[in-house]
Amino acid sequence: MSIENSKEVTFQDFGIAEVILRAISEQGYTQPTPIQAQAIPHVLQGQDVMGAAQTGTGKTAAFVLPILQNILPHANSSASPARHPIRALVLAPTRELADQVADNAQRYAKYTDLRTAVVFGGVDMQPQTMQLRSGVELLIATPGRLLDHIGQKTVSLSQVQILVLDEADRMLDMGFLPDLQRIIALIPKERQTLLFSATFSPEIKKLAQSYLRSPVTVEVARQNAAADTVTQVVHKVPSEKKREALVNILRARAARGLSKQCIVFTNSRLGCSKLASSLERSQIKAGAIHGDKSQIERMQILEAFKQGQIDVLVATDVAARGLDIADMPCVINHELPFNAEDYVHRIGRTGRAGAQGDAIALVDSSEEKLLADIEKLMNRQLLRLPVPGSGSGPESDPFFYMPYRPGQANVPEVKPEAQKQDLPTKPTKTVGALLGGMKKSS
Repeated sequence: MSIENSKEVTFQDFGIAEVILRAISEQGYTQPTPIQAQAIPHVLQGQDVMGAAQTGTGKTAAFVLPILQNILPHANSSASPARHPIRALVLAPTRELADQVADNAQRYAKYTDLRTAVVFGGVDMQPQTMQLRSGVELLIATPGRLLDHIGQKTVSLSQVQILVLDEADRMLDMGFLPDLQRIIALIPKERQTLLFSATFSPEIKKLAQSYLRSPVTVEVARQNAAADTVTQVVHKVPSEKKREALVNILRARAARGLSKQCIVFTNSRLGCSKLASSLERSQIKAGAIHGDKSQIERMQILEAFKQGQIDVLVATDVAARGLDIADMPCVINHELPFNAEDYVHRIGRTGRAGAQGDAIALVDSSEEKLLADIEKLMNRQLLRLPVPGSGSGPESDPFFYMPYRPGQANVPEVKPEAQKQDLPTKPTKTVGALLGGMKKSS
């Protein structure tokens, strides 16, 4: 099934059961996205899959839906925990992402007798333990907390038939590898393994082969690319002027009638908190989430952001993956990530599901190498434009006069500072830095 004809394909064409189709329809979906159209048939056939697609293109449903279909014959209404062993395990690198996957799985399994659950750190284990002991067919987990449950003998992986590594590039990072190996050793070797991510470096591809059997590779877009619905722009700003530039950008967007909401990424937990407090002093409603925040605090801030009570969510990479906020209009990199792949995930919080989005990067001279790595990874140059001036109207900057939208007649012709041939040719080293925190789920 090719990406070209995916628009004519419907979920019914996959032979998915009516109880799952009803849940899909209830979520407002009728046609699969390209990654779903290409991956679902292979997963249904029991093949190992490496799936690469841009963020916000429906990767979660690309594995959750066929998993539910494949384990549906085991669904039953028995109250006995023994009748509900774990048959599918999804591992995610962050609490945020695990929670997002679990939420989707629960929605799609709504009309079945399949039980889903999620376990992650940062919260009390007891409720998770009670749910695990009652039986669950589809478990979503972060590695550390899953190992905690394994150690307490509240979970058994002896009947797992399907293993999924979500955001597999991060899961196969050396920081997770020891935990991952311990978990995989407890899963039957005769299993189906699925790896999904927006980015797959050559190093990760090579490492992944040790976990897969004759895998099918599904790539529905150029790898390591951002969605073409995202307008990406770089503002060259000295480090000491970044906070002022950020405030000017937010105010310039508001002056153009654009949404006030945006996610601002920083690299450190301390910097994250300081920036949020600074924005508050500038009368900009802001909140911070990072690894030092308790899970409850993070949930409260995220909910306030989703409800519009906060305009600016300042975050470390704790929010780079897994956050799926509908119609998120803008992402600003106050600092570029140390890992080029993380840039793709950060800006993937906007421009999701076909919506338009803006990705703005504030770059100082010390970040030139990071910017070059990003452009090398994406095989494109990012547009450089001046930041809107303090106290001046939006007309003073052609980019804000556009406003942030591609393809308009009044787009100014801006010469990039570096020509394409000047981009570095040295391969980008894959490092899975966990800048400032862990995942989302909770």
